[in-house]
Amino acid sequence: MKATEAKLLGFLQKSPQFIIPIYQRAYSWTDKQCRQLWDDIIRAGSNEAISVHFIGSIVYVEQGLSQVSHRAPLLVIDGQQRLTTVSLLLEALARAFGETDFIDDFSAAKIRYYWLTNLHEEGDRYFKLLLSQTDNGSLKALIRNGELPHEPSLRITQNFELFTELLKAQKGDLGPVCRGLAKLVVVDIALNRDQDNPQLIFESMNSTGKELSQADLIRNFVLMGLEPHLQTRLYEEFWRPMEQDFGQEAYGTQFDSFMRHYLTLRSGEIPRESDVYEAFKDYARSKPVLDAGIEALVKEIRAFARYFCAMALGAEEDAALRQGFHDLRELKVDVAYPFLLELYHDYASNVLSAGEFELAVRLIEAYVFRRAICAIPTNSMNKTFATFGRALKKERYLESLRAHFLTLPSYRRFPGDDEFQRALRTRDLYHFPRRSYWLRRLENHDRKERVAVDEYTIEHILPQNPNLSAAWRQALGSEWERVQQQWLHTLGNLTLTGYNAEYSDRSFAEKRDMTGGFSQSPLKLNAGLGQLTDWNEAAIEERAGRLAAQAITVWAAPILDAAVLAEYQPQKPSAAPGYSINDHPNLLNPAMRPLFETFRHEVLALDPCVSESFMKLYVAYKAETNFVDVVPQASRLRLSLNMAFADINDPQGRCRDVTGLGRWGNGDVEAELKTLDELPYVLGLVRQSFERQMGEGGQQ
Repeated sequence: MKATEAKLLGFLQKSPQFIIPIYQRAYSWTDKQCRQLWDDIIRAGSNEAISVHFIGSIVYVEQGLSQVSHRAPLLVIDGQQRLTTVSLLLEALARAFGETDFIDDFSAAKIRYYWLTNLHEEGDRYFKLLLSQTDNGSLKALIRNGELPHEPSLRITQNFELFTELLKAQKGDLGPVCRGLAKLVVVDIALNRDQDNPQLIFESMNSTGKELSQADLIRNFVLMGLEPHLQTRLYEEFWRPMEQDFGQEAYGTQFDSFMRHYLTLRSGEIPRESDVYEAFKDYARSKPVLDAGIEALVKEIRAFARYFCAMALGAEEDAALRQGFHDLRELKVDVAYPFLLELYHDYASNVLSAGEFELAVRLIEAYVFRRAICAIPTNSMNKTFATFGRALKKERYLESLRAHFLTLPSYRRFPGDDEFQRALRTRDLYHFPRRSYWLRRLENHDRKERVAVDEYTIEHILPQNPNLSAAWRQALGSEWERVQQQWLHTLGNLTLTGYNAEYSDRSFAEKRDMTGGFSQSPLKLNAGLGQLTDWNEAAIEERAGRLAAQAITVWAAPILDAAVLAEYQPQKPSAAPGYSINDHPNLLNPAMRPLFETFRHEVLALDPCVSESFMKLYVAYKAETNFVDVVPQASRLRLSLNMAFADINDPQGRCRDVTGLGRWGNGDVEAELKTLDELPYVLGLVRQSFERQMGEGGQQ
């Protein structure tokens, strides 16, 4: 490696050509980074005390052997964002000059022939900078002052327009821009192809521009070290089509998420969002992947990316599936994508029919929505879906899918019809985060002519105004305030209308009989309202019950014959000897009993799913498995927390690492409880172990 300081414009002038390799990310600087560079240039150009302004490094290797008659292009490892942005500014500046204008050794001709093009070359060799496929045509068209491609690069065109407007705002005073550009300095870093590792250098670069995404790092890891012909073929056959499927905007915002879901499916572990690249490297270096080869890996990623785009970006061609995926997106069921990717792969492989796939999608939707209505914490769902596929019997696909949903325990359960209807009738649905979703699904269920719910507004039949009219108070009776408070935002009192402003706080009879009133409404949600004479608590409850009964068919629960379901029930362990508190003399000690009773009360109150089991030598508290075990001792309760010591947040340093040591109880963290004063802090430690098991800790 050889590094020298260089003026950027001189560096551009002497360099034959910069090529952005196909494995590099697309141009990604936004308005924010461009304005920062512009401000730095103007500040340097307006202040004589500033002699230079450093903007980062340009790291490159020569593409091939140079000769006296022909200098080889430079492959840019780091610095394309700065090179591209400065090129856009230079082209905009050249256009801002008149043909004969000359400022501080700058002119339109000099800008183009020194810093943007190679005057005496033809074809691609004419351009100083060649970008990747997404951006190359747009930059070349701008420099040629030609017609932009059919699908131009958004970042290239937007940033060029930004610099054009910023230069117009200078009102002819281009001196500060020219002087600032002349002061830009870079570190010129030339790599030796035989001695330097471009991938390691690429990973370690701390760019002053936009941070590399996990997707950028993954693409470079996959393609950078390959032979050029294989690199080009894999990019053009697999990676470039992926980029096109996602589109320019979604590739930058969604590809990292896709890779996280793909790795979750393939490994069964959920990587942190910031650790996707490291998780990918571990997966790519695993023996099965290495044995299959890099082409098989890239080909599979491309296939799963197509599945993801169909589901998450609306690219699905089958109408029923497309609608199902739309409903999942509106419900924001991102945690289900690892399992959905497996389902889609089986659908694409003809293991699962389109109709079966749609039923599976609707079961996932019903599971998530019912749990949300029943206010069951969502923190376990990522683990639920990450491992869902392991429970399936592919030869009995839907049967095993239904069975697994029906056998999910406690806090992971699929709420039954009774639980769902009870919650749906009384829940505040007006402030539900996705209220347009549930209204649309209720209205359009089994409709062939779908209603555009977005064109309507939500109507409270009983108005929200706390100062109800005399007519409303009379209709609701002496407890009108309670009725309004209790039922205002609930299912029975909410509907859709296109006449919200006209309805206002009118009486029910007026809303019913006016032009466009409930009597004339074509909406299913308003069925029956035109036949009512009064709107009171009984009417609200009756309508809520009727709509809730419809809801259990819209968000249908899985159904299996009891005999079939019994085949899928988990095997119960052999009955252990029955122990109780009486088998623990230390807990019967009057000095320890109050402490233990208070502790067990607080732990059991963490969640209804928490259970207590007295073992021979300790007491176990578990959700699906033990999260804390208590070993009673004469003067303390010794606690074993079932989590890695590195994961415990223990600012007071009360925990001990017992990894690998023989101890009663489960886990690598040991803590103790001696007094009631210590209980709040110790419960905080216990809660961490519980939440990790529930899926809340460390998997966001």
